[in-house]
Amino acid sequence: MRSDPSDYEMLAPGSLRAIVSLLASEPGAWLPIAGGTDVMVQYAAGKLPARQLVSIWNLPELRRIEITDDEIRIGAGCTYTDLRRHEVVGREFPLLTRAARWTGGIANQNRGTLGGNIVNASPAADSLPALLVCDAELILVSARGERRLPYATFHTGYKKTLLALDELIQTVCLPRRFSEYFSHARKVGARNAQAISKVSIAALGRSAAGAVEDVRIALGSVAPVPLRLTETERSLRGKRIDPELMSLARKSVAAEIQPIDDIRSNARYRETVAGNLVIEFLNRLSQEWATTASNTVHAVLARWNRLPVDEAMKAILPCCGSKAWAQGTSALRPLKDQAAVLAVSDEICKTLTHSDWMEAFNSHPRIGESQPSHSPQIHSWQTQSVEWSAQEQGKVSDADADVKRALADANQEYELRFGRTFIVCATGKSAPEILALLRRRLQNDPETEFKEAAEQQRQITRIRLRKWLQG
Repeated sequence: MRSDPSDYEMLAPGSLRAIVSLLASEPGAWLPIAGGTDVMVQYAAGKLPARQLVSIWNLPELRRIEITDDEIRIGAGCTYTDLRRHEVVGREFPLLTRAARWTGGIANQNRGTLGGNIVNASPAADSLPALLVCDAELILVSARGERRLPYATFHTGYKKTLLALDELIQTVCLPRRFSEYFSHARKVGARNAQAISKVSIAALGRSAAGAVEDVRIALGSVAPVPLRLTETERSLRGKRIDPELMSLARKSVAAEIQPIDDIRSNARYRETVAGNLVIEFLNRLSQEWATTASNTVHAVLARWNRLPVDEAMKAILPCCGSKAWAQGTSALRPLKDQAAVLAVSDEICKTLTHSDWMEAFNSHPRIGESQPSHSPQIHSWQTQSVEWSAQEQGKVSDADADVKRALADANQEYELRFGRTFIVCATGKSAPEILALLRRRLQNDPETEFKEAAEQQRQITRIRLRKWLQG
């Protein structure tokens, strides 16, 4: 049944102060209305329960977009058109502007507001996954003052929020720390725009050497609220993007979401699509890294190939520590790509003498220490080597005191037996794993152990060359 307009009352006080005073005078009696894109749909269907409406449309306090050093503050009354047209928002938060383009047609984008999308609290809303992955915070305002809270805590259940009856969302705050992340968004629906999504994704990622450094993923239409996949994110960080990780991601996504059957789709379809969307994001993240890494390698090599021999040697010396290796590798320039650099390094390693290897070994700190044990002072070229050693031994610093003491004792025993620092490719290895390797190698005869140490140094050199080429 069509509603009778005479049943409704609408006020437009014209200022934020007057509006919050009105809300405070009769909490819950007045429904704020901005663009009205959701309210008018309910009205036309005869399903709008509120009879007293207060207009918050076009209030200056709610239409500002302010840029500070740390964050972008978007007024809750800003429209999707405002978001699409703002240069800084578009550059630093492309997920949000992409969602703005998806939200209805041009007329809806000219009227619909970001605050209205949040308060409407639909799990299928286009902009909400983007706010989740960007760690948005909300400033709520009432006659009692302002309060700020993480957007991630705002939705408490289907169509339920932490907004009090006398409050409005005044500002959406976005921290300016994700501009270097790869961003990905997709909406699966009957159409990209003017259709409610069956499943949607907003994701940010950063990768290095083909592995996930950080990842942030949110989905729409798969739970009673817009959902951040925190457990899936945790399971992906630090792992190489490969088929095994894809399988793990799909299982983790299925365990986190709570899809339902409804008029637009069914739960099984949503689960399958949600997994596909996350895998698509990981594939694109991997491709983005590969493209960026390739461009970086090309730039680093182009610059290095032009250097005089002594400067070229100095540039790569931290990767191995042997001057003979650095000289031999530099002499074979120009090298065209990473594969050529690694191949030349391996060939030069085959020509190194006992003293060359010892020079390389002595450039390393003991496991668990920060400075080369055979260098009374750090040379300029060793600064990078020491930094890489700290990264490679990252898991050792987390070991308990007993393991660290055992490592120190085993290091001392090794040096007494073989007369040099214990060399191991520590990348990705825990302190107990390294301790077990050290104890096993203490059983080697001197010749066998020297060969094993040289092989470990070759592996370390390859890892460091890749880091160097990545700039």
